[in-house]
Amino acid sequence: MSGHSKWNNIKRKKEKTDGARAKIFTKIGRELAVAVKEGGSADPAANSKLKDVIAKAKANNVPNDNIERIIKKAAGEGNSNAYESITYEGYGPAGVAVIVECLTDNRNRTAGDVRHYFDKFGGNLGTTGCVSFMFNEKGVIVLEREGLDEDTVDALEAGASDFQADEDVFEIYTEPSDFSGVRDDLEAKGYSFVSAEVEMVPDTYTDLTDPDQILKMQKLIDALEDNDDVQQVWHNWNEPEEEDED
Repeated sequence: MSGHSKWNNIKRKKEKTDGARAKIFTKIGRELAVAVKEGGSADPAANSKLKDVIAKAKANNVPNDNIERIIKKAAGEGNSNAYESITYEGYGPAGVAVIVECLTDNRNRTAGDVRHYFDKFGGNLGTTGCVSFMFNEKGVIVLEREGLDEDTVDALEAGASDFQADEDVFEIYTEPSDFSGVRDDLEAKGYSFVSAEVEMVPDTYTDLTDPDQILKMQKLIDALEDNDDVQQVWHNWNEPEEEDED
């Protein structure tokens, strides 16, 4: 079930408009800048966090020139970005668990926005820890299955903890500490990634059958993802296949 939901989520993100994709580029740019600052280096070989975000950027088709420009700017004199990382937890319609990861320079603004979205679309913002216990942090690497053979993608030998074959993709799961090594091994073998990042993976998924709840849940995700301060939205909604097909 996780693979099915994961692939639907990827397709939905990749089918967004150019304007929405530009917003994704901007958010990844913010992550790159924070990674340079927090890791104390603009060299990915010496800054593992930066290296991971660069891999995420490439999987999202951020041009190399953009990546290099952002890193150079973040490492420059006088760069004073003051973003802090904040995570919110809450419930969507019918109790769907939602985790919202943010990078913000105004905690009050972001908290107000996030609370407003939950209230508007049939959910409610909860306290820290109210849903995160239902998720596990894992490295997730997704490869398009076309042209690849299950027996030749030796991710488990590279140190992955799990390997799943979906109809369209291969999903490779790692422990967070093993993520960079497995990704580097696969990259060195010439594989390109649909997605590659450390994620919050739910233990179980929730199905929504009521059309109104489905619509509200989708609007909640869209509103959160459209907010400039929101970097990631993790949830345990098992998005139906037909939601991605027109």
